[in-house]
Amino acid sequence: MKAHALALFTILVWSTTFVATKVLLAAGLTPLWILVIRFALGFVALSCLRPHRLRPANPCDGRLFAAAGFAGVACYFLLENVALTLTSATAVGAICATSPLFCVLIAFARGQRPASPASFTVGFALAMGGILLVGSASNGSAFTGSAADNLIGCGLALVASVVWAGYSTLVSRIADAGYETLAATKRIFAWGLLFMMPAIPFAGAFPALGLTDPLVVANLLFLGLGASAACFATWNFAVKHLGAVVTSTYIYLVPALTGAASALVLGEPVTAPIVAGVALTIAGLMLSNRTKSTCKLHRSTPATQPDKAFLCRKLR
Repeated sequence: MKAHALALFTILVWSTTFVATKVLLAAGLTPLWILVIRFALGFVALSCLRPHRLRPANPCDGRLFAAAGFAGVACYFLLENVALTLTSATAVGAICATSPLFCVLIAFARGQRPASPASFTVGFALAMGGILLVGSASNGSAFTGSAADNLIGCGLALVASVVWAGYSTLVSRIADAGYETLAATKRIFAWGLLFMMPAIPFAGAFPALGLTDPLVVANLLFLGLGASAACFATWNFAVKHLGAVVTSTYIYLVPALTGAASALVLGEPVTAPIVAGVALTIAGLMLSNRTKSTCKLHRSTPATQPDKAFLCRKLR
């Protein structure tokens, strides 16, 4: 129950991060500087809670941490932030919410079958149709660029969704190795920040003036301390106890929550096609998990055998 509650809390916070990032972009911060400052704050906060350095038990685990930092921190959030410069927060939120579907596809590639292949296939098709509807409905609004920009933004968000599914799978393997959640999250952040460093020269001028704006500071603190330090830890805890696929099903709440927050805070339009697209995406996600398939970490499986790290079964 605790793991489910933490997963729900995480999603409630993460649903508003698209809005917070939009506010920062409108204030003149670049996508990369938002990313760097956000996770630097998160790393400092986690370092205060876990000052000692976590040392991986073996080189394989060390590579898992590096891969998770690259995928879940540097790659995913850069894709998301850039996508938000090109299309609406509602569209990005709806598209990124499809990561549970790709999580199942990754599990399938590793030798697991969905509990109900037919339901998953239909659900996947519905969710993709919803994404197309939301993306096309967002085109031409004041919150997107040109039609080409909107298309690129939606494409980047879809790639980000795939990357997040990979990150969730990596975190499951790290948790399976028995590492403490906060210390593991701090190490993942460290790797993510390290992977960002080569791109700093291309990030634009440091937003020193923007950091004097209370609204900018508040949103950066929200993203860095709340959505990153706290919520990455709660998400990783949930994945550790529920598995990547089950935890990721909470993401199907994101489209509706992000759409509501975007309308209230940013004034993004809530048109019938957007509502229909969000509903179709949620319906597809729910249908793909209709049989209540669960993926638990297989505790008896050594971390050196990642192809057997999950035990999936259908609850009848």
